[in-house]
Amino acid sequence: MVKNGRVVVREVRIQERRDGAAEDSDSRSRHARDLDSIRQGRRKHWVRRFVGLVMLLPVMLLALILVLGLVYSALTPPSTLMLARWVSGKPVSREAVPLDAISPFLVQAVIASEDQRFCLHNGVDWGALRDVVDDDEGPSRGASTISMQAVKNVFLWPGRSFIRKGLEIPLAVMADALWGKRRMMEVYLNIAEWGEGVYGAEAASQRWFGKGARNLNRSEASLLAAVLPNPIQRNPALPSRGVRAVAARIQARMNGVGGLMGCLR
Repeated sequence: MVKNGRVVVREVRIQERRDGAAEDSDSRSRHARDLDSIRQGRRKHWVRRFVGLVMLLPVMLLALILVLGLVYSALTPPSTLMLARWVSGKPVSREAVPLDAISPFLVQAVIASEDQRFCLHNGVDWGALRDVVDDDEGPSRGASTISMQAVKNVFLWPGRSFIRKGLEIPLAVMADALWGKRRMMEVYLNIAEWGEGVYGAEAASQRWFGKGARNLNRSEASLLAAVLPNPIQRNPALPSRGVRAVAARIQARMNGVGGLMGCLR
C-alpha cells in the first residue's frame, strides 16, 4: 500500500509540475501578449501624434504668415532673395523709404508696365488669370499682379512653378486686404530687385542714376520699370536697344494710367 501510495504521490507531484509548467507557460504568453499590446499602443500613439503634427503644420504656417503680414503692414520686410544673400554672406544694398519719397513717375511706370488694373482688383486679376496662356516653362508673368509679385518676393521662392503660383494667389488676396493698395505699392517698390544685390527704388536710383528715388524723371523711371523682368541681365544706366524700346512703350502708357492711380492717393 505504501508503495502504491508513493506512486500516487509521485504522479500527483508530476501532475503538479505539469500544471505549474502550464501555468508558467500561460503566464509567459499573457506577459508576451501584454508587451505586444503595449508596443502596439505606443506605435498607435506615435502615429497619431505624427498625423496630428502633419495636420497642424499648415495651420501653424498660416498663423505665421498672418502674423508676418500684420507686422509687415508697419515694418518694411526683406525679400527672400535678400535673406538668401545675407545668409550666404553676400552684400545687400537697400534703403527703405516711404512712398512719398519715391517719384510718382516710377509709380506710374511700374503700374503701366506691370499691372494697369492695380487699383481695380483684390490682389489677383482674375480675368487675366483666366485668359493667360502658360508656356512650357511654367505660368506666364502676364498673369502676375504687383500684389502677387510682392508676396512672392516676401514669402515665397524665385523661379516658375504651378505650386508657387498657386500659393501666390491666396497670399496676394490676404496681403491686399491687410496692407491696402498704398502699402502694397510701398512694399513692392522697397523690395523689388534692380541689379545684383540692389533692392528697392532708393538703392536703385542711387546706384544707377546717382540721385534719390524722389528725383527720378520720366525717362529714368521708365528705364527702371523696363529692366524689372530681368534686372540682372539688363542695365538701366546703359540700356540696350531692346530696353530702350521697352522703356519708350512704358512712357507712352504712362500718359494713360494717371486716372487709374486713385487708390494710391
